[in-house]
Amino acid sequence: MFSKTRFDMAGHSHWAGIKHKKGRVDKERSKIFSKLSREITVAAKLGDKDPDMNHRLRSAIQAARAANMPKDNIERAIDKSKLNDQSNFEEIRYEGFGNYKIAVIVETLTDNKNRTASKIREIFQKNGGNLGTQGSASHNFKQLGIIRVNTEQIDSEKMLEIAINSGADECFSNKSYHEIHCNKEDIYDVKKIMEKKINNFLSTNIEWYPLNKVNLNKEKFLEANKFLETLEDHDDVQKVYSNIEMLE
Repeated sequence: MFSKTRFDMAGHSHWAGIKHKKGRVDKERSKIFSKLSREITVAAKLGDKDPDMNHRLRSAIQAARAANMPKDNIERAIDKSKLNDQSNFEEIRYEGFGNYKIAVIVETLTDNKNRTASKIREIFQKNGGNLGTQGSASHNFKQLGIIRVNTEQIDSEKMLEIAINSGADECFSNKSYHEIHCNKEDIYDVKKIMEKKINNFLSTNIEWYPLNKVNLNKEKFLEANKFLETLEDHDDVQKVYSNIEMLE
């Protein structure tokens, strides 16, 4: 059954939140552009260089545009995929538990998995957590196709109508963006239908959505969130997911 509710995104996808915050200083802006460029390069390398023929590349470019990345940066990222000497990035997922037993999933793109694993483990340990094996934390989540659209582009009622007609399962709205959920296998089919009505998307990803949340008071939430932000700041990290939520 299709449902429409409001929810608190705190602790769901911190990378999604980081991308859409305003007033970024140049250093943070550069870091975000670097992560987006890497995704564009990998998407172009793994598939067609034409975004119309490559869903992942098209979504990566749309996310870059939503972050106001210059067109030249996007084109350079695509061109990098054509270079024979381009480093081969590997997609690696890390799982573990942070302070207050929060479950954490970290998705990375790295050209040196030993370096990345060592640094991710160090961040977990310094923050009272433990890095586990794949599967140790992911059973606390389910994978969903998640599409985000800026609320400035369309109101919630119209967005709900488009989502229903596109075959999505749920549509949530907050002050910043609409979030559409669907089966991960259907995400690009849903997106293709939505593109007939919507030109710009904030993001289109298969994400880890928490099944059960760990409720923390404000002090503990901020402490745990600082740990997650430290993970996000690492150059090799693309996305971070957790199951924390702040108590009202």
